[in-house]
Amino acid sequence: MVRFSCAATRRPVAVSALTLATLLVTPAWADDMPAEPASLYPADAVGEGSVSGGYALSRWAEDWRGKADPAQRDDLFDRLKYLPLDDDGDIYLTLSGEARVRVNYTTNLNLRNAGSQRQDINRLVGGADLHVGPHLRFYGEIAHGGMSGDNIGTPSGSLRNDLVLLQSFAELKGRVAGMDLGLRYGRQEFTDGPNLLTSQRDNNTIRYALNGVRAWARTGSLRIDAFDFKPTALGNGGIDDDKVEQGRRFSGFTTGIRIPETALGGSELYLDPFFWRLRTSEALWGGVTGRVERFYAGARLWGEVGPVNLDWTVNHQFGDFDGRDISAWQLFFNQSYKLPGDLPMGPRIGFHADYASGGGTFEGGTLKAAYAPFGNNIYYSYQLCMTPTNLKTLAPSLTLSPLKGVKATMEYQFAWRADENDAVYRANKSIFAGTQSVPGHKIGESIRAQITWSITPRLSFVGRYEHLDAGPVLSRAGYGNSDYLAGWLSFRF
Repeated sequence: MVRFSCAATRRPVAVSALTLATLLVTPAWADDMPAEPASLYPADAVGEGSVSGGYALSRWAEDWRGKADPAQRDDLFDRLKYLPLDDDGDIYLTLSGEARVRVNYTTNLNLRNAGSQRQDINRLVGGADLHVGPHLRFYGEIAHGGMSGDNIGTPSGSLRNDLVLLQSFAELKGRVAGMDLGLRYGRQEFTDGPNLLTSQRDNNTIRYALNGVRAWARTGSLRIDAFDFKPTALGNGGIDDDKVEQGRRFSGFTTGIRIPETALGGSELYLDPFFWRLRTSEALWGGVTGRVERFYAGARLWGEVGPVNLDWTVNHQFGDFDGRDISAWQLFFNQSYKLPGDLPMGPRIGFHADYASGGGTFEGGTLKAAYAPFGNNIYYSYQLCMTPTNLKTLAPSLTLSPLKGVKATMEYQFAWRADENDAVYRANKSIFAGTQSVPGHKIGESIRAQITWSITPRLSFVGRYEHLDAGPVLSRAGYGNSDYLAGWLSFRF
């Protein structure tokens, strides 16, 4: 078993990151390095998210060195992407920002005659990325989340927050003996794994961040990333009430294998085996609070084979909860196919088929209910009515591009319980009360649609609609249908 330890979980992140970076700023091998060389392993496959049009979800994954050339700048915002602080331009600052306004509207809140809900939401984010030569950087990011509306209850810190230090880390990297080596220490986003298991949770006003260390070694065809993190427990006020959650720890490693392009007659495929451990000192499950240690052993195969795009994940979970053994499985299969020829609107058809085991929550014995560490729950329900626990889904989809910069995706999803004796689980791992006591497997059917309009490279609009038709399991427990509608406008630089 690999064990990790990290001082970031025991003292303020910003101070710890700065201290570490100061100690490591002049390693003996630094003078022999080329100036910030391109990544050996494909940048889109290193577990830091893809970059489109220069922009990434995690803003530190962006590379704006091209803006050093005045000819590559179009406006004032381009100038903010590269601000040299020395004569040679080796020390420079990149500023980033986002402003998002959003409205969510949900009928039959919680599926049980709780009225309708309207959430009026705003997000403001500002980031600064300081590069000190080709091997050292410091990144900081603050965010504000506002929420008002009707029937919103008491919003959590991930939905309404006066001010949060969202990220604050130091990073050291370089090339040694033909390998890219790196270390990132502090508060940071982490998405190295299947999106259904690890995600920034961009649907929230305040995204998900963790505290600790991530280290990596990469060649042109292989990589290994090791990490040790504790999450951030968010308050609703200023920066002082956002603490490191000491009772929860997520650690392990993810590897990557670049499959030769000649495979399958031409492909861009990656195999990412992983082994993780999630420990929580006081976890609530099925009305019982106890210590849980859950291991994840699995692999993800993803990429493209000609017109086919695929993303497949299998993982087995084991460990113990409050003295009980854990044995659970998750299988995720998402694939799509771009229809050949010059068909109007470039149609792409696909489907996802998923399985997440359930059982043992209420009857005792081995706990067979699967659980995702911090995955992307809107994958199953925009209104967060499902999660990959005790769940089977099948969802055919169609994606069209009716206009330049516009992409529309439509999906029809069928959902069932994997175990009839376990409940239907929501995104926050709570249950729809009473569903564990009614017979049947079918949870319901959903029609879902999303449209994304890239108005300009910096300005975009997203609209979503979902209708959930409650199936026998939900209706027998007293739950009903619900509609969800959302739209938001985002500006970023």
